[in-house]
Formats: sequence, C-alpha cells, structure tokens
Amino acid sequence: MFNLDTSFSIIIFLLDLFGTAVFAVTGALRAIEHKYDIVGVIILGTVTGIAGGVMRDIILGIFPPHNFSDTIHIVLTTITSIIIFLLYHRIKKYDNLFNIFDAVGLGVFTFTGASIAYSLYSTNIALIVISSLLTAFGGGILRDVFVREPPIVFTKEVYAVASFIGVVIFLIMVNLKIQFEYIAIVVIFVTTGIRLISIKLHWNVPKVKT
Repeated sequence: MFNLDTSFSIIIFLLDLFGTAVFAVTGALRAIEHKYDIVGVIILGTVTGIAGGVMRDIILGIFPPHNFSDTIHIVLTTITSIIIFLLYHRIKKYDNLFNIFDAVGLGVFTFTGASIAYSLYSTNIALIVISSLLTAFGGGILRDVFVREPPIVFTKEVYAVASFIGVVIFLIMVNLKIQFEYIAIVVIFVTTGIRLISIKLHWNVPKVKT
C-alpha cells in the first residue's frame, strides 16, 4: 500500500503541480481563442488547472481541498496563464500545442488521482477509478463549458477511455507490487500516448449516427 510520505509524497506533489500547470496552459489557450481579456485568461486557466483536484479531494473527504489549503497551485496557474497570454502570438503557429498539453495533463492527473485515492482507500476500487477520472478531466469539462463548447471528453476521439485504461493499468501494477516510480511512468505514458494516437488516427468511441 502507498503511504503519502517521503519520496512518494514529494513526487506526487511535483506531478500534481506539473499537471496543474499543463492544464492551465490549455485553459489559457482556450480563453485567448475566445477573445477573453487577461482576467478571463487567468480565471479560465486557474479553473482548468485546479478543478479536477478539487473534485477529487471533495469525494475523498479532504477538506479544505489541497488546492485551496495552500496558494502554490493558484499562484502557479496565474503565472502560467499570464505567460501564455504574453507569448500567444509566438506559440499560436504550433497547431497541436493544445492537444499535446491536454494529453499530457490527462496522463499525469490520471496517475495522481488514482494514487492519492489508493493511499487513502486502497480496497475501494470504484473510488480509486472515480477519483482518477475526475482528476483527469474534471477541469477540462469546466473549461469547455465556460467557453460554450461541447466537452472534449464526451465528443472527440478517445479521451475518457484513455484515462480509464490508465487507471486500470495502475490497479494491475499496484496489485503486482511494482514500484510506484515505474507505475507513474507507465500510466502517464500509456494514457498520454493513447490520447495522442487517437487524435492522430482519428479514433472515436462509437456514436449514434443522425
């Protein structure tokens, strides 16, 4: 069983910060594309970066949520959003930038959501899965809703499925007693990879044809 102490705690914390910054980039990009001013860019970047973690902490009974009990996450999303706002004209030529950051954030948060839930409720598989999925795309759903777009998770390519595969791999590797460093690498790379490949090859979950 994982315990949130020493090296594990530090790595999870750093990964959580990394995922927060990555998703803040996607929120800031969406805000700029929809002609938000700098305040709107910061708000949407922050919501996208921290909302998934807040949802996770609420269902895990962590009050106040980590993203509110310290200021580092909000400071990080604010700085990240401002940087994207200032550099947008230089980076907008990279068409796949949003998809890459979104896929990386999905992979990182799939792992951190699962691992934090596992450290608290190691026998509750359903809670681990829900925690992982909410952390992974909770912020993205709010981001898309705020800009009045159908959430990517429900409409485009393999998104939620990629995260679900990631958490299943997490559970399998945990039960095989594999070191968490290797679990982190595999879950993040597999989830991110599936998402990016699905975009490249236009894989989609079946829909009703109308």
